[in-house]
Amino acid sequence: MTNRPDTGMSPRGATGFLPALEGMRGFAAVGVLITHVAFQTGAVHDPVIGRVWGRFDLAVALFFALSGFLLWRPHAAAARGYGVAQPTGRYLVSRAVRILPAYWTVVCLVLLLLPGAGGGWRVWVANLTLVQVFMPLTLTEGLTQMWSLSVEVAFYLLLPVLALALCRLRGNAARFRIPVILAACALSFVWVWLPVATPEHIHHDNWLPGYLPWFGAGMLLAELATVASTWVHRLAARRGLMAAIAVGAFALATTPLGGPEGLTDLEPWQYNGKILLGAVMSAALLAPLVLAPRGNHRILASPAALAVGRWSYGIFIWHLAVLSIVFPVFGILPFQGDFWFVLAITLALSIAVASASYALVEEPVRREFHRRTRANRGDSGTVASPSATSPTTAAN
Repeated sequence: MTNRPDTGMSPRGATGFLPALEGMRGFAAVGVLITHVAFQTGAVHDPVIGRVWGRFDLAVALFFALSGFLLWRPHAAAARGYGVAQPTGRYLVSRAVRILPAYWTVVCLVLLLLPGAGGGWRVWVANLTLVQVFMPLTLTEGLTQMWSLSVEVAFYLLLPVLALALCRLRGNAARFRIPVILAACALSFVWVWLPVATPEHIHHDNWLPGYLPWFGAGMLLAELATVASTWVHRLAARRGLMAAIAVGAFALATTPLGGPEGLTDLEPWQYNGKILLGAVMSAALLAPLVLAPRGNHRILASPAALAVGRWSYGIFIWHLAVLSIVFPVFGILPFQGDFWFVLAITLALSIAVASASYALVEEPVRREFHRRTRANRGDSGTVASPSATSPTTAAN
């Protein structure tokens, strides 16, 4: 496998903004919303299509893979001589700036104003510090989806450690980076089988090690995006085949291979089946976009998709609070049907709230962060528009 093309220029997906990923992130956010609406309206129990609606939770796998790709790509590129990765301190600050202001806003408003969401100091501390997966009974109404953001933040913190562990695999030795990442992902399948002692109501399979293959799918694509053409690149260029693989993996995940219906605890083999199929699905969806990009994607890079992608983080953090309000406002009983009506209203309101959150919280904070960064470096000029900057994960 060649590390650098003969031209000395970086491969097409190794650096720069890939608009289709922004649109894909928006679709992932909508997928998470769909599965929650399906659960709370009882649509997941439909004998024909219920399992399909329930398995839209694999949109989380897509979120994690996007994070793995976007955040690992600078390290993969630097290992092959395409620039320098962001310093750890600035990387951590930029992650905090990206997720915390809007997140803290929704947590405070939900815990203060949403009936049934309030709790004692443990609920406040766990949610404000994103450690819900470690503290029992702290995932509360309107915020239960934040378990995945907690896992995502754990990945943010682990990533510099992983980069340091692989720092010697540079230049000619960079060819070993992919086997090492693959081995780490394979080893993580043992995690769910380990007898890890946890407090009651806490499950260790909900921690980062169990989800490493989902992040690893993106990390592997980041490594591949920084090398010359391989058989994987040629496979990724066959978009129809990659779409079929993604659909096939999703379809298998709707069977008992991906776990039982509803929120029942998974057996270890089912958990691993779901993780494996989610990783395959995510890799198949993202590979054509990052290993064989063809300019602007007609759907994923359309103005509507880019807008939803820009607001995807807000859709994710706000949609369950919106859903909790939709039921009483429209006089609908939870778990009693009206899936399509509730989905339409929740989606429309979530997009509206997310766009406001972006305009009033996320974007002003982002601009201030870049202004201060430029001032500290002595740079001049204006801050680039969101569509011109490297995309960041929504978390999730």
